[in-house]
Amino acid sequence: MRILFMGTPDFAAANLKAIYESGEEIVGVVTTPDKPRGRGMVLTPSPVKAYALEKNLNVYQPLTLKDGAFLDTLNELKPELIIVVAYGKILPSYVLDYPKYACINAHASILPRYRGAAPIQRAIIDGESETGVSIMKMDVGLDTGDVILINKVSIEKDDNFEAVHDKLVVAASEGLIEAIKRFEDGTVSYTKQGEDFTYAEKITKQDCLIDFDKDACAVHNQIRGLSPIPVAFTKMSDGKILKVTKSHTSPTDFTGESGEVVSLDGGIFVKCKRGTVVLDEVIPEGKGKMSAASFINGRKIAVGDILG
Repeated sequence: MRILFMGTPDFAAANLKAIYESGEEIVGVVTTPDKPRGRGMVLTPSPVKAYALEKNLNVYQPLTLKDGAFLDTLNELKPELIIVVAYGKILPSYVLDYPKYACINAHASILPRYRGAAPIQRAIIDGESETGVSIMKMDVGLDTGDVILINKVSIEKDDNFEAVHDKLVVAASEGLIEAIKRFEDGTVSYTKQGEDFTYAEKITKQDCLIDFDKDACAVHNQIRGLSPIPVAFTKMSDGKILKVTKSHTSPTDFTGESGEVVSLDGGIFVKCKRGTVVLDEVIPEGKGKMSAASFINGRKIAVGDILG
């Protein structure tokens, strides 16, 4: 089967690797144009492009797909199946309708829940105990296509974004390879999505601001859902930013107002509306990541300080 792969970030690159190593015929790889990164603003290829070049796969980086701009390339490659994983651009109908079999997508949620841009982060922030990868046939809607299969994974109480992301990479790779197999042997079938849908909106800076006027569990879920990127943050008493990359909830509650540092015995204990959250690992403004103990030893925080 002639497969065209479309994707951009690490999640997509890992899926491309799995498909390539399974022995399938990849006739081309489409990814977004190189972007300037770092202090020197050096043009840097996407993880998908980097892997594709390593394996001598044909790479295409169209600036737009609109108005038939990619049709000549499709006619040249003649893909029978198009696989899309976090590509980053809306696919027009002429692309969706082109392949003999389908345009399929690996979406990191149990559809129809968490359609949209940030399904992994939102599931963790919401305190979900389970998520998954839905392999679906794409249509013109936002993650609304018929589902081929779903691979579920657990979200443990202290899993952060990175941990869940890595579980989903495996689930997505296995799901895509199974879907390809079903197309090849003629056993593929589709299930329409239910009506109980939710959207996972793109993470904004406001989503990263910690609100200690919430339950301790909700604050912990926010911190782990945004770690290691883009990272939750609060403000110190002196106005400086303190990013938080790791936390846990305290079994012992304390008295105090929301955001008050109530103890520094083994971590930074911060009172929430209900319960207390313990900050275990932080990134002070202008510094690198460090343990709470190291930050405390630097005398940058004291009991009675108010965060937020």
